[in-house]
Amino acid sequence: MENRSSLLTILDNISKINVLVLGDIMLDRFVYGSAGRISPEAPIPILNITHQSQMLGGAGNVGRNITSLGARAGLISVIGEDAEGAEIERIFSNQSAITPYLVKSVGRPTTVKTRFIADGQQLLRSDHEATHQLQPKTAGMVLKTFQDAIQSADILVLSDYAKGVLSDTVLRHVISAAREKNIPVIADPKSRDFSRYAGVTLLTPNRKEMIAASGMPCATNREVEAAARAVIKETGISAFLVTRSEAGMSLITETEAHHIRAEAQEVFDVSGAGDSVIAALSLALAAGASLEEAARIANLAGGIAVSKSGTAAVTKADMKNALHSLELSGLDSKITSLKDALDRVSNWRSRGLKVGFTNGCFDLVHPGHISLMSQARGECDRLIVGLNTDASIRRLKGEGRPVTNENSRAIVLASLSDVDLVIPFAEDTPIKLIEEIKPDVLIKGADYTVETVVGADIVQAYGGRVHLATLKQGFSTTGTIERLLAAQKEA
Repeated sequence: MENRSSLLTILDNISKINVLVLGDIMLDRFVYGSAGRISPEAPIPILNITHQSQMLGGAGNVGRNITSLGARAGLISVIGEDAEGAEIERIFSNQSAITPYLVKSVGRPTTVKTRFIADGQQLLRSDHEATHQLQPKTAGMVLKTFQDAIQSADILVLSDYAKGVLSDTVLRHVISAAREKNIPVIADPKSRDFSRYAGVTLLTPNRKEMIAASGMPCATNREVEAAARAVIKETGISAFLVTRSEAGMSLITETEAHHIRAEAQEVFDVSGAGDSVIAALSLALAAGASLEEAARIANLAGGIAVSKSGTAAVTKADMKNALHSLELSGLDSKITSLKDALDRVSNWRSRGLKVGFTNGCFDLVHPGHISLMSQARGECDRLIVGLNTDASIRRLKGEGRPVTNENSRAIVLASLSDVDLVIPFAEDTPIKLIEEIKPDVLIKGADYTVETVVGADIVQAYGGRVHLATLKQGFSTTGTIERLLAAQKEA
C-alpha cells in the first residue's frame, strides 16, 4: 500500500468528522453452541446453546464502525413498536458517540437477523422483517428528521439493505438536499436499478450487484471497468467503488480506474464487512482524502473486518496497526506480543481450529528444531512458538548465551511454514503464555516426560493434551557451540 504516511494522517483527521447515516437498521443476534448429535425427529443437527449476543446491524453497524474509528455519527432509521425496537433503543443509550433519530412505525416490525453458530460454523440464519417501502406518513417523518439532522453533517451515508426505509421518495429528497448543501453522498446499494441513486458522489456495489445492474460480466479488471462505465453512462453516477471479495476493489470513474488488491488477512467472517468499508470510506473522504486514498483505506478496513468474529466493528487502532504491519515483511508480522496473539487465538478457536504450543531458546536453529516444528504442526491446526528472550537465556544458560540475538532467532522461526506465531517471553518458563493461550496441544521433545513438561498439568486439567515429539538424533545447540569453541581454541 502506497503513501502510508498520508493515510495515517487521514486517519488522525477523522475524529473531527460528523457522519449522518440514513438506512435500514436491524438487530443482529448470534446464538452460539455445539452440535454433537442429530435430531431423532428430522435429519438436522441439534444445537446445544452455550451463549448468545446481540448488536446493532445494517445501518446500525455502519454507525458502530464510524464511532469505533473515532468519529461521531447520527443515524436515521425506522423501528417497530416492539421488544426488538426497544432493545435497539437500549443499545443506543449505551453508545454516546451515536445520536439516534429513530422513527417508530406501528405496523412495521423491527428487522432482526438471527444466526445460529455451532463450533464456528454457521448452521442457519433466520430473518424477521418487512421489506415494503415506507408508508407516506412514515416517509414524511423520516424526511422531516433528515432536514434537521443534515445541518451538522459533513457527509451523508445511505445504507440500503432493501428493507424499505430508502424508498424512491426518500432517496430522491435526501440526495437532492445534500447536493444543495455540497455535502458528499456515499450509497451502498441493494437495488439492481442504480438510477435510483442518481446524484450520489460514490456508489459502492459488490461484484454481484454490479453484474445485476449492468447485465455484464465482472470477472476481470477489464470487465469490471466496462460494466461500471456502462452504468455511469446510463445513470450519470460519477464514480463506483466495486468490492470484489478476494480480488480486492475497483475504483472507476468515467476517465480513471484503480484496481486495489485485497490486503492479506485471514478470513473468518464476512458479516458486516461492507459496513466497515463504507464507514471508513466516508470518513476518509470527509477528512480530505482523494477518491483513491479513501478507497485504499476502505479496502484495509474491509480486510480487518473479515478477520473478526460476527458483525465486529473496526477500530482506529486496528487500522493504524494494519498500516504499520504492512510496512513489515510477512516474517515480522508473525512475531507478536501475547495480547495480540490472544486476538488471533480467539478467532482460530471460533473457527474450530486446534491451537498447539511449544517453546524453547532455539539458539542456532538446527534440523532437530525443524523436525520438532513439523511434528508439532502435525498435531494442530495453528502452531504458536514461545521464544525465550536474550535475558532469560542468560539466566538459564549463563554468560555467552545466546550466541544468536533474540530478533534473529525470532525471524528464523517465523520463516518456517509450520510456525504461525512467535511470542518472545522474558520469564524463565512459558507458564504465563500457556495459562493465557490455553493450547489444545502442548508439544515438547521426547527427552522430556509428560510429568516434566512445564505447563503439562495446566493443559491436562482443562482437557488439553501433551505430545512428545520424536527427537532427531545427532543435533544439539549446546554440542554445536562446544565444538565451535573447541575448534576456535585449537586454531
